[in-house]
Amino acid sequence: MTLQLSVPPAAKDPCLTGLPIAIIGAGPVGLAAAAELLERGQSVVVLEAGASAGHAMSQWGHTRFFSPWEYVVNDAAARLLERHGWEAPEAAKNPSGAEFLRDYLTPLSRTPELAAVIRYGATVTGVSKEGMDRTRSAERAKAPFQLQLRERCGTRTLNARAVIDASGTYGQPNSILSSGLPVRDAAAGERILGALPDVLGADRERFAGRHTVVVGAGHSAANTLLKLAQLARASDGTRITWVVRGARPTRVYGSVNDELEARGKLGTDLQALVRDGVITLVVSFEIDHASVAGGRLHLAGRRRGVGFSLEADQAVAATGFRPDLTPLRELRLAIDDVVEAPRALAGLIDPNLHSCGSVEPHGVAELSHPDANVFIVGMKSYGRAPTFLLPTGYEQVRSIADELAGNHEAAWLV
Repeated sequence: MTLQLSVPPAAKDPCLTGLPIAIIGAGPVGLAAAAELLERGQSVVVLEAGASAGHAMSQWGHTRFFSPWEYVVNDAAARLLERHGWEAPEAAKNPSGAEFLRDYLTPLSRTPELAAVIRYGATVTGVSKEGMDRTRSAERAKAPFQLQLRERCGTRTLNARAVIDASGTYGQPNSILSSGLPVRDAAAGERILGALPDVLGADRERFAGRHTVVVGAGHSAANTLLKLAQLARASDGTRITWVVRGARPTRVYGSVNDELEARGKLGTDLQALVRDGVITLVVSFEIDHASVAGGRLHLAGRRRGVGFSLEADQAVAATGFRPDLTPLRELRLAIDDVVEAPRALAGLIDPNLHSCGSVEPHGVAELSHPDANVFIVGMKSYGRAPTFLLPTGYEQVRSIADELAGNHEAAWLV
């Protein structure tokens, strides 16, 4: 298919000259976007809600990546770091989240180039076009984006010629209920933890000697289950039940031939623990209700069409995440109705059809929207699909950086 390229309005309208490109989120993909754009001579501002780069990642820093260093460092970011004496970690080693922050993301955020453009404690509460909501069409392409920010000193606005939303999804977990609706019972909610708790560290006492139900069929669930199994060997009375909605957790079991060795081992180790009875696997369980009675958490619903229930001390909701699109509602976006990803990307990442390794490289073509020069990237671009890998996000922002810098042919080569 031949693609007809055109200069985006933001690149040629004099009303937008001098305005920065606003990047929402100072995680790995957000800072990669900034590094790519700075390398191309573009003006940027990075808006981070937390007090430091990678704030969301710091909450699961005890978890180890299944991708080694060679796959999780952005090329433009590495070139920027190397100008300031940075030495890359050993390529074949798999970092933990804490090591990734310490040895890569934090030093990157502290380079003079990036330190000058990152604003911490800046929560983006809304994005629109200056002077017009999503219903106004006249002269829309010429209007700058306007971001509403909540900062320590109050609320303010910032204009930009383009917006790259790399804010992620970590703060928006999916419910354990099959309906997708939140658990309304407050007492039950207190006994349902979010994904990737620090089972062997800060949260150890909460799990030792207790019965925990882990709900979910992805790699976050696998990580938690493996750590609970390790805890069970050292702490009598620690019980583990694993609940999945499907008939078999095929995706997380993976294959011994997985191109990422650590990911393959995750699956085979988990299978062995289920086989040996260390972990009790309950398949085809659709949870409809969660409540607390007699000091125990009760999960009730259906299993193969028949009423079924479990009781435990607590549960871990490793059920994935969803994007918060509310701040972008005044923009004209093309969002898939099912996956909640950019519409042109959704078919490439459908978790019913694709795994982490089977998603084709993609960029500006799949990430564009009816409002030109607004892009959702990184984990948030995948909507509810759990198959995102960092190299995918790095290629996304490389393509977008070329487009915004006017290198249109390069932008569309992915």
